[in-house]
Amino acid sequence: MPLLDFIRYHQHLTGTKAGCNEGDCGACTILIGDLHNGELRYRSFTSCLTPLGNARGKHIVTIEGVSMPSLNPIQQALIDNSATQCGFCTPGFVMSLAGFCLSRQVPKRRRAIAAIDGNICRCTGYKSIEKTASIIANFVKQRNETDPVTFAVEQQILPSWFSGIEERLKKLTLSLNGEPAAAGTPIVGGGTDLYVQKPEDIREQSLRFFFDDPSLKGISRQGNKCIFGASSTATDLLESAVMQEYFPQLENYIKLVSSTPIRNMATIAGNFINASPIGDLTIFFLALDTTLEFNTGRILPLRQLYKGYKQLNKTEEEYVCRCWFELPDKDTLFHFEKVSKRTHLDIASVNTAICIRMQDGYISKARISAGGLNPVPGLLTDTAAFLEGQIPDDALVQQACAIAQKEISPISDARGTADYKRLLLEQLIKAHFITLFPSLPIQV
Repeated sequence: MPLLDFIRYHQHLTGTKAGCNEGDCGACTILIGDLHNGELRYRSFTSCLTPLGNARGKHIVTIEGVSMPSLNPIQQALIDNSATQCGFCTPGFVMSLAGFCLSRQVPKRRRAIAAIDGNICRCTGYKSIEKTASIIANFVKQRNETDPVTFAVEQQILPSWFSGIEERLKKLTLSLNGEPAAAGTPIVGGGTDLYVQKPEDIREQSLRFFFDDPSLKGISRQGNKCIFGASSTATDLLESAVMQEYFPQLENYIKLVSSTPIRNMATIAGNFINASPIGDLTIFFLALDTTLEFNTGRILPLRQLYKGYKQLNKTEEEYVCRCWFELPDKDTLFHFEKVSKRTHLDIASVNTAICIRMQDGYISKARISAGGLNPVPGLLTDTAAFLEGQIPDDALVQQACAIAQKEISPISDARGTADYKRLLLEQLIKAHFITLFPSLPIQV
């Protein structure tokens, strides 16, 4: 079952609200603490999409878990700034801001606001909530080098018993209840899409929980390759020193992918295997010509994974173990673009990425990926081939846009009409070149 159901209907902790059951509204936000490289780490999760099996060996914190005899600074700031009305969404905001207070990142206003990008309020208005986030950010700046949990306890953001959680987790003995699931049993990673698509189907199934498998975690550099485990999350990607070094705009790209709680849960390989035509991470890594390795030892380029809509080039027994791509050198340019109806918590109307290698002013190699335009996420191979050997200029970009139109077959749906998506692709290709070649006078 989803962790939300266990919290509300088995533990009877009803402060955690059941809202959309799709990870969109943030009313069910909780904190999950675990040991990461020997240190206690907390991240926000949407409990409606968190498999109960993924709670194993962790500290689960609901709104009741931050309650004290008097209001904590987060709750008080929300009241002082009139940042709550009906109050249904408020527990989620409190938990997300508590997660910000427990983060080891340098506390900044933009990070406090980013922490609540997975929470929706329908009646208060966001300026009062943003003001609250700013006050909390300024409050947390006082901690300097103090451990986040220690500071939160000292400032009565959290109850005093949080100080003993790290040692309790270290002493916790992990054991499975019953026999391990057999091979061929359905696999669940973060659950962010599986629990939206078929929650009733999987409620009574045996499952294999891969989210915490250490062999499927980690992002590292080996030679000129970046290698990442299949269960690494979008947040792991964002926080990776390797990725930050080679992709200076990484934060701008990843913030377009869903929301903070979902990024904390969503696995990279899960995005690939979901096979959505608009999978953001799929489009990102297609442009980098990423390679997959399955548990059988089979190696497959990501571009060859998709045979048709939701049809994969893999057997039921196969699952992705790790992935890798060649890190860009100084002559390689990369950019990712996405258009959706809202910035956060939304799927793309069209998304696209480009990877270009330059040599003596010419494009020696190009790859352009695009989503939302065909039944499967894929590469615009004809467009890329046309670009190779050419000097970037406005005429080249206009011709490339025309060729790209012949490689797509969009349909009209809730994300936009087919004509609108064609226009979006043209504009986003231009955006790639405007960003990567700012001196070029591209006609838009």
